[in-house]
Amino acid sequence: MLEKTTRINYLFDFYQTLLTPKQRNYMELYYLEDYSLGEISETFDVSRQAVYDNIRRTEAMLEEYEDKLNLYEKFQERQQLIDKLQDRLKDQREVQDLLERLKELD
Repeated sequence: MLEKTTRINYLFDFYQTLLTPKQRNYMELYYLEDYSLGEISETFDVSRQAVYDNIRRTEAMLEEYEDKLNLYEKFQERQQLIDKLQDRLKDQREVQDLLERLKELD
């Protein structure tokens, strides 16, 4: 469940401007503010079922946007490459430090 929530939060970050204000409000309250369906339904004076249906449709829309635009996938790939680069640079710095220490021993 946490993995799905994290994914939806990222998709929401990338594609929220493509949603209607109502969809954005429901998603923000449900996923970001951790409101229950009942709390959202009271806030907007609609049924829990209406809130549930809207959130599920919006999740499906976010997944469709991702299928077409791949912004989240590209973001993940960039993050992985950045992490690899940072690891390699760290290793390189350690080697340089060892070389400096060796030079100092002369």
